[in-house]
Amino acid sequence: MGSPSLSLNPLWLQFMGMTITGLAVFAGLARYIAFDWPDYTRCGQLLNRGSWLDAGMRNWQPNGCMLYNYKPAQAVACLDSKPVVFIGDSVTRTLFFHLAHLLDPSLPIAPANDGQKHSDHTMTAQNGSDVSFFWDPYLNSTHTLDIVRTARDDIHRPALLVLGSGLWYLRYANSSGGLPSWEANMERLLAEIVTSPVRPADQIVVLPVEQVAPSKLTQDRALSMQLSDIDAMNSDLMHRIHPPYSGLPFSSQPASPVSLPLVFNEMLVPSQTEDGLHFSGSVVKTQAIILLNLRCNNLMPKQFPLDKTCCNSYPWPSTIHLLILFVAFSWGPIFIFISRRAGPKQTSWYKEAQNPALVFSAGVALIFFADRSGLWLKEQKQFDPWTFAFLCLVALFVGLATIKRSDKDLGFLNREQTDEWKGWMQLAILIYHYLGASKISGIYNPIRVLVASYLFMTGYGHTTFYLRKADFGYFRVAQVMVRLNLLTLVLAYTMNTNYISYYFSPLVSMWYLIIYATMFIGYQFNDRTPFVLGKIFFSAIFVTWSMKEEWLLEMLFSILSRLFGINWSAREWNFRVTLDLWIVYTGMLAAIAVVKIRDYRLTEHPHWVITSKVSIALSALCILWFFAFELFQESKFTYNRWHPYISWIPVLAFVILRNASVILRSASSSAFAFIGRCSLETFI
Repeated sequence: MGSPSLSLNPLWLQFMGMTITGLAVFAGLARYIAFDWPDYTRCGQLLNRGSWLDAGMRNWQPNGCMLYNYKPAQAVACLDSKPVVFIGDSVTRTLFFHLAHLLDPSLPIAPANDGQKHSDHTMTAQNGSDVSFFWDPYLNSTHTLDIVRTARDDIHRPALLVLGSGLWYLRYANSSGGLPSWEANMERLLAEIVTSPVRPADQIVVLPVEQVAPSKLTQDRALSMQLSDIDAMNSDLMHRIHPPYSGLPFSSQPASPVSLPLVFNEMLVPSQTEDGLHFSGSVVKTQAIILLNLRCNNLMPKQFPLDKTCCNSYPWPSTIHLLILFVAFSWGPIFIFISRRAGPKQTSWYKEAQNPALVFSAGVALIFFADRSGLWLKEQKQFDPWTFAFLCLVALFVGLATIKRSDKDLGFLNREQTDEWKGWMQLAILIYHYLGASKISGIYNPIRVLVASYLFMTGYGHTTFYLRKADFGYFRVAQVMVRLNLLTLVLAYTMNTNYISYYFSPLVSMWYLIIYATMFIGYQFNDRTPFVLGKIFFSAIFVTWSMKEEWLLEMLFSILSRLFGINWSAREWNFRVTLDLWIVYTGMLAAIAVVKIRDYRLTEHPHWVITSKVSIALSALCILWFFAFELFQESKFTYNRWHPYISWIPVLAFVILRNASVILRSASSSAFAFIGRCSLETFI
């Protein structure tokens, strides 16, 4: 009697997925309760923790939240034409100019000349906000005290008051009184702010004393501006603004009305300064962006997209939204409960037939809590070529390691092959989006071809179906439309977003209806090739004309807005459609060609072998030409102008090369095919 053999449970993949998901949820909850709850808006992290994601010091990542780059029009809505006031030294002045430039790009980022450095400046942004800087490096002038003490109503009170001092006390210690004088002045100034019955500004910021770069300071500055003194001054500020007894230093609701962005010193890198004191524009601009995030994030409308996650509380769903969430989250468990009650008694707690409903509800719940709560930390995208290459190679390795071969020729563009095609394309698109590679033209351009490939398969697959089966019944249409739109519609309601923001599902739905209409008209004569080609030709002309005449789309979207309150962007939709305007028709023509080749048995023709070899050689040359062409384009915007006219070349070339032999047609990657079968959901 032999020993029993070990075998894996056929549901091991589902159990592994549930285990990993459960661990991720548990880890997120544990971290949130243990560490993040006191700072649930992540204001403290915005002001105290972060790191640069790039070597050029342009992409700053606060700890666990996303820094938002405000556009001038958005800053207008936030500041509400209220004044912004800066008081302090040259470091404060530099920050003043960069924030003013963010509000109005026509404003300068530095004084006109050196003679105006130690003077006051007032500029008016296009939104009407006055942005003022008052030169007072010691923060002890009568004017400064008047601003701090004077009570103003909500209309005239500054939206933002920024105070900066410290280095001049060190540089001119003999005349200023040095550290003791600075401590006494800051104590008096903070006491005036804290005890005032009315705040002098909506948002008050005291800048930390800047960490200088000693190696780049002049000799006189290096002798007087000691890092130990600067650390002591910042420690003193920290304890005065956030006394130990007032609560946690990183609390979302500090006892003091003053914010202290200690993170400004973490942002300073010696390579970004020439004199050791004043840092590069990219660093100071990011500091100004942090000030806008501090002031504005929680004031701006809390609607999709929720990309202002620092110093911002997530909106609580409305009653109707809560009802929708309850239905979406509980549908899976309720379905299982009802099926257990209605069906025969089950010996196992888990049944694979119940898997789709449970996975769907769990997936929607995870998507909601990932995007609309602090369960998991948020991070900005930053492209890294090494990470991009590594992830692509890992995906390629997994795909190659799971290749399986059938015993027979599965045919041209068979189901296993198209699933595989969708799978590896979807992995590439996911890596592309995860790393924010859209800024890299040499990567963006091939990814556009992958999207075109999806649309090509849409045209090819549906046209093949209607030519072979001629099933134009309602059930088929409903089946396809539900398959394409179920997740999108559920997400649109559960996430309280716009249906068209998940653009790919509406796009393929539109093209399916166009294909259906094209093939349905006169379907009795679809066996006549000239007639079908004529229908496709006139369909392409009509769709092209309707997209070129933008007023048609504008009128349609205007009607939707007036009658149903659906606010879609006609310009954005026109861009999405016209970018791949003819690739679907290429797929339809390819389907007709393949069907006719089979019907007429052209593969048995004596010239088929030489024709195939020539096609394969030309396809290889076309692939090489495409990569050479797209890499030499000036930008992705330049390439976009060419894309509608040339995308069919690499797509058809790949199809021919992938089906060049029986071995290639009979082999496919099971890992890629598995992902390809759910590629629509992962794309959304």
